[in-house]
Amino acid sequence: MENHYLCCMKDFAAIDFETANNERTSVCSVGVVVVRDGEMVDSFYSLIQPEPNYYLYWNTRVHGLTCSDTDDAPVFPKVWANIEPIIEGLPLVAHNKAFDESCLKAVFRCYQMDYPDYPFFCTCIASRRAFPFAPDHRLDTIAELCGYHLKNHHHALADAEACAWIAREIL
Repeated sequence: MENHYLCCMKDFAAIDFETANNERTSVCSVGVVVVRDGEMVDSFYSLIQPEPNYYLYWNTRVHGLTCSDTDDAPVFPKVWANIEPIIEGLPLVAHNKAFDESCLKAVFRCYQMDYPDYPFFCTCIASRRAFPFAPDHRLDTIAELCGYHLKNHHHALADAEACAWIAREIL
């Protein structure tokens, strides 16, 4: 596939959150895929006890998670302590930057953590330029156009991996 949009982003961390309810602080799972020199070299997945800790029917319908999955999960600061060292110095990439970045900032505020002002890039925005005639610009559609078949959509690690694949192709 000829790609005029391939740039030079070789090192980054793709990140994806799922939320329990309409509050951006209610992250209930996170997936991270680290790409160095264009290769996926590390990944991380964790369930997270959401804040506030309740699930809306519609959110559960999307990702399948419920309180029984996350009641014994660690809170966000403990999860982030595992993520921070593997993403240090890397820009972050998400398929819907507006959502994932707002979740990250909200949960940092919620737990009164200092936000490091991560550089954030969006594969969804980039996909509109790279694939203007795509039927839509959803993660699974764009992943397929980039040669990646997303089998477990709305699982945070699967979505982060698809995002990393897309980013390698079009960012």
